[in-house]
Amino acid sequence: METGFTLKEVDVVEVVTLQDNYIEITAQDNSDIISRASALKDGEIKNSIQAEHGFSAFVTTTAADERRTLLFDFGFSPQGAAYNAKALGVTMNDIEVLALSHGHSDHTGGLEAIRAMIDADSIDLVCHPAAFESPRYLEPFPDFKLYFPRFSREDLDRLNIRAVATKAPIPLTGGNALFLGEIERTNDFEKGFPIARREKDGVAEWDPIEDDSAIVMNLKGKGLVVISGCAHAGIINTVTYAKKVTGVDKVHAVMGGFHLSGPYFEQIIPQTVNALIALNPDYVIPCHCTGRNAVMAVEQAMPDHFILNMSGTKLTFKA
Repeated sequence: METGFTLKEVDVVEVVTLQDNYIEITAQDNSDIISRASALKDGEIKNSIQAEHGFSAFVTTTAADERRTLLFDFGFSPQGAAYNAKALGVTMNDIEVLALSHGHSDHTGGLEAIRAMIDADSIDLVCHPAAFESPRYLEPFPDFKLYFPRFSREDLDRLNIRAVATKAPIPLTGGNALFLGEIERTNDFEKGFPIARREKDGVAEWDPIEDDSAIVMNLKGKGLVVISGCAHAGIINTVTYAKKVTGVDKVHAVMGGFHLSGPYFEQIIPQTVNALIALNPDYVIPCHCTGRNAVMAVEQAMPDHFILNMSGTKLTFKA
């Protein structure tokens, strides 16, 4: 695993979404950038792609004809992301490294089935150290707790996965991609998940979900491609930090969960949309936990920049 920091310019970034909350198998909006999953298999309409409340992205970068691959997040159910990988014909043995946005179960749940598809004796998983904190839960009402399943180093050891836990940014796949580590929270409206809780040393407290992170690529001549898992740190904070860490000001694409769903977050949709407009990315691709109202707001405000993502979609960004 690399320990220095260099983010190379790449010629191509391909993102195959192995899991997202939405699927429309009849979509016919393929383009130079968008490639939707096909229902055809063996000449018949029988190839199903599954959508569920989770996220997983198979990311390939190409620089000087050298392809490098990583998997970012693993979906929710034990088999969902793996099922879609098989349906899409994605070769999981190509994966060089695993990266985790944060330790919640809609991003860790499918790890074991995915690991079974990778023949390597061992593989690294890059994450923030707080991804292993437990217990973690949501408390929507006093004394009503909804616990997240435990994500542990012991689970990784059992799967021959080496945990690379870092708060600092760390390059992946030879410097073609970057794991952001702990994201600085600098604006005044992205304040985190108010009902997220954890126990530390037996004391219950608010969970800032400081393990929330993202991955970044630098597309030659076009700027950053930023992919978040849930953006609990805030999608604007995430992109702002990516620009700071990389020294690259131009943003080509912002993709992933923006966590703007539900009453705790819908109030900041206008501020988030205005901040996205100010960032002026070429493409905005809200996924997973962004929420219907926020997705529609982004599309209405930035129709020429908006891409609707789905399970099974491949997005190709070229220099």
